[in-house]
Amino acid sequence: MKKITVFLLCFLMLFTVIQPVQNVSAADSSLIPDIQIQQMNIPDNAAMKFVNNLKLGWNLGNTFDAFNCYWLTNELDYESSWVGIKTTKAMIDAIKQKGFNAVRIPVSWHDHVSGADYKISDAWMNRVKEVVDYCIDNKMYVIINIHHDNDNTYPAYFYPNSANLDTSKKYISSIWKQIATKFADYDEHLIMEAMNEPRMVGHTNEWWIDPNNADCIDSIKSINQLNQVFVDTVRATGGNNASRYLMCPGYCASAEGATNSNFKLPTDKDGVVNKIIVSVHAYTPWNFALQANSEGGISTWSIDDSNSVNQTKGFMDTLYSKYTSQGIPVVIGEFGARDKSNLKARVEFASYYVAAARARGISCFWWDNNAFTGTGELFGLLDRATCQFKYVEIADGMVKYVGDGGQTGNEIVYGDYNKDGNVDAIDFAGFKMYLLDSQHTYNEVLDLNVDNTVDAVDFAIMKQYLLGVVTELPRK
Repeated sequence: MKKITVFLLCFLMLFTVIQPVQNVSAADSSLIPDIQIQQMNIPDNAAMKFVNNLKLGWNLGNTFDAFNCYWLTNELDYESSWVGIKTTKAMIDAIKQKGFNAVRIPVSWHDHVSGADYKISDAWMNRVKEVVDYCIDNKMYVIINIHHDNDNTYPAYFYPNSANLDTSKKYISSIWKQIATKFADYDEHLIMEAMNEPRMVGHTNEWWIDPNNADCIDSIKSINQLNQVFVDTVRATGGNNASRYLMCPGYCASAEGATNSNFKLPTDKDGVVNKIIVSVHAYTPWNFALQANSEGGISTWSIDDSNSVNQTKGFMDTLYSKYTSQGIPVVIGEFGARDKSNLKARVEFASYYVAAARARGISCFWWDNNAFTGTGELFGLLDRATCQFKYVEIADGMVKYVGDGGQTGNEIVYGDYNKDGNVDAIDFAGFKMYLLDSQHTYNEVLDLNVDNTVDAVDFAIMKQYLLGVVTELPRK
């Protein structure tokens, strides 16, 4: 009788709120492919476990990285100038509920500095901190960086070549000293990334390396020095910065930039071992993921096409060989596939990409610029105005294949809807949204009474668990 009463109460609660969300778009789970992928040997060390714990990340793109918006009179309006909306805690909650447990927050700083020492505006710094705290409060990992401060139109900030090296070192040192000091007390959930895609902007080789070109070699060696300045500056600020994980890119953050013979990871301070993560961006294959069809790009990618698969995993094999197989951590801080009215191909691509990377000990961050219409680079997943996912299948495919990165057994933690290792109020909220979606499909993680259905009874069990009435959930 008690169980029936609980069921009816939960049913009534759901019935009273289900009407307003009938127009939520239904996900087609059949688009998510079945993937069998070989798990590579992953060294068992703290750095590889740390990257594994990042699981799946999301970029707050085209937000704090907006730059050169000279028409604005309030610098805080930069945040919404490209995406049309200010960041809210609800957005970050939606990301967490979907299964992402890490957020990369790209930040451009040069429009918010003053004086010869590049003093960062308190208003800008504090707003960045506020959004970082949205993530930290959700027990998520966060990456912050220097983003669009590298340009040939304002080399007074930084430009990676010998001619501008002294100015670049000064800028990198000053900006990172201020950021690191501000966040010195944050624990390892905060990761600092030296630079975004450092490159010779405007050069013939801006986006690709010619290993025999003197300018390319000079730029790569300059990036090595800037990465070293970054590490030394952050470490010197003390606190948790003395040993936190840091990310360093090669030329234009490409896989080639990180694997060419001239690129060298910086030397860390004495006693700090393997705390530098190789930062890579890879929209690969480029003609599918990033190039517009009008410029020669393609819309097709298939899990059943060996060429598609080989192009996607090829660069990952190179990173595995040079780094992760040797126990050196790698994070793909940006990837994605722009919308070309090809949802099935994008779902298969994203699912496979994450599965292949995780099999090689690499965690990935989808680039989301909140763009859904027009002819530009449409990488949006989460509609920030509604906090609803426009392309649920892409997100679900990635979440499905995050797996355990080869670090643990294939254990199911019942109730852990967002797969962050905890069962908490965020999972409860996600469970509620799951039940409200009339098109939801079976999710074993939410089957708390293990009866092969997910319903209001399971929802009631989770509520009782969070209230302490039920002390244990099943594990598998």
